[in-house]
Amino acid sequence: MQKVSIIDSGLTNLFNVSQAFEYIGASVNIVSSPDEIVSDHLILPGVGSYENGMKEISRLGLIDHIYNHINSNKPFLGICLGMQMMLKKSHEFGIHKGLGIIDGEIVKIPNMDDNNIRHKIPHIGWNDNIVDMKNPLTSNIDSPFSTYFVHSYMASFINKDNIVATTNYNGIDIVSIINHKSSYGCQFHPEKSGEIGLHILENFLKI
Repeated sequence: MQKVSIIDSGLTNLFNVSQAFEYIGASVNIVSSPDEIVSDHLILPGVGSYENGMKEISRLGLIDHIYNHINSNKPFLGICLGMQMMLKKSHEFGIHKGLGIIDGEIVKIPNMDDNNIRHKIPHIGWNDNIVDMKNPLTSNIDSPFSTYFVHSYMASFINKDNIVATTNYNGIDIVSIINHKSSYGCQFHPEKSGEIGLHILENFLKI
């Protein structure tokens, strides 16, 4: 049985994420300190404020361990806020330093579409993803594929070599999956995205 460690930062959809991994046959270990991380697959889920998310994983003493995990080329997955925290910085209510695993910044989703018509923020609901490059996380998944999003901020200024998939929200292209070496991030919630989401999590376990 594959083991996964899921970081509990207090800002997570922890129940749904752990239930999804258990459903696909993984043994789940919920962690809030470095000593509790015992598996090769590490997941950083998150919802809410970027600043609070970074403060919490710092308070728990997890940042250095996350770097050590990644530098050991072990699989890492950030989900929603967790993906955003993988980038260098965020402009959410100020400027806040991120983990810097992938070069890029978090900015607010524009509240106007490409026809200058105001649209709803946050972006909530199902959207199609277009795969931009072949990647283990999207293996055996046909493009486009639909997943569930809940977010007001998006990744920007990312090198195209780190962009696996994108989605389009009322004319605005949004990065939905990122990757650098053994580190992956999903802006959407795979744990809320039905069979496709479970398939993505299964692919992560195979890495």
